[in-house]
Amino acid sequence: MVRPLAQLKRLGAGLLLAATLAAPVAAEIPAREGWAIHASTKDYQTLLADLKAAVKAQNMGVVTEAGPTGAAAARGITIPANRVVGVFANDYAVQILELSTAAMIEAPIRFYVTEEGDGTATLSYKTPSHVFAPYVPEAGEKLSAVATRLDAVFSAIATSALRE
Repeated sequence: MVRPLAQLKRLGAGLLLAATLAAPVAAEIPAREGWAIHASTKDYQTLLADLKAAVKAQNMGVVTEAGPTGAAAARGITIPANRVVGVFANDYAVQILELSTAAMIEAPIRFYVTEEGDGTATLSYKTPSHVFAPYVPEAGEKLSAVATRLDAVFSAIATSALRE
């Protein structure tokens, strides 16, 4: 049976779309400047729970959470689990606001938990010093010092969350 070219194109496009929707979205995050990316042996749910516990242990707060996995599932699309967790504390907010109102657009600073194809999860985040660096020229070195202290806090949170 010979099909007209237009029908073949539509069929091909439909098959490509179906394959794209059925295939999981790649979760692996490549190295990039200013990011801390940590593979773990933990599954997604465990790493997410351990991250939240580590945030609390460092006297920080989970300010926001967002992830498309549930909404995608409701639409019939399966993607690897992922969650963005915004973390900050009011004492740092006050310090930063004293130095730069504009810099507060960056708060909360976010952790990103992503599910990998092998069932493990990855914890990633932009370092606070990287996030606040564009504001240092106007705010001064005091902002850099606050960001460096936050680097240590975020590193401690990550270390704790990743610990087996």
